[in-house]
Amino acid sequence: MTRRREKAAQPVGTRRAAREFAFRTLFEADRGDLPLDAVFNRAEGSMRDGDDTFPRLKEEALTFARELVDGLQAQRADIDGLLQRTIRGWSFEQMAQTDLNILRLAAYEMKYTAEPHPPVIESAVRIARKFGGDDSGRFVNGVLAGVSRTLQTAPAAPQPETEPPESDG
Repeated sequence: MTRRREKAAQPVGTRRAAREFAFRTLFEADRGDLPLDAVFNRAEGSMRDGDDTFPRLKEEALTFARELVDGLQAQRADIDGLLQRTIRGWSFEQMAQTDLNILRLAAYEMKYTAEPHPPVIESAVRIARKFGGDDSGRFVNGVLAGVSRTLQTAPAAPQPETEPPESDG
């Protein structure tokens, strides 16, 4: 039993743990209608104080979780628009808040980071299975597969035109 406690006390450095931390703070903020930044800071403080509500994260994992939360906060309208265009037959009001927040974080990461889509989708599905309902994993997988297809077929952003170099001839 002691070994188990010691292992649990070790900081976790995985991206999946960071995604789960970000999801849990986003969920709590939305559920309580609280400022996301304040909830993240409180959760980080609790984690650092040894509260076992959140797993202890290594600094790089905590930084990644912060990047996800801050990025989503900055791009939330765009991400919500992308999800609304992808999800057919469901409004945000009809969806489980758990599923919606998992989708928001994963869609943000897929669109705004260089992380390959498959590990992002896999992590999101695992989080959905852990925190969501019976069909959450399947639902999240289906929606994120659609988001991935949309992002892969979207035209690349136009590059600024460059003038050809002048010739001396």
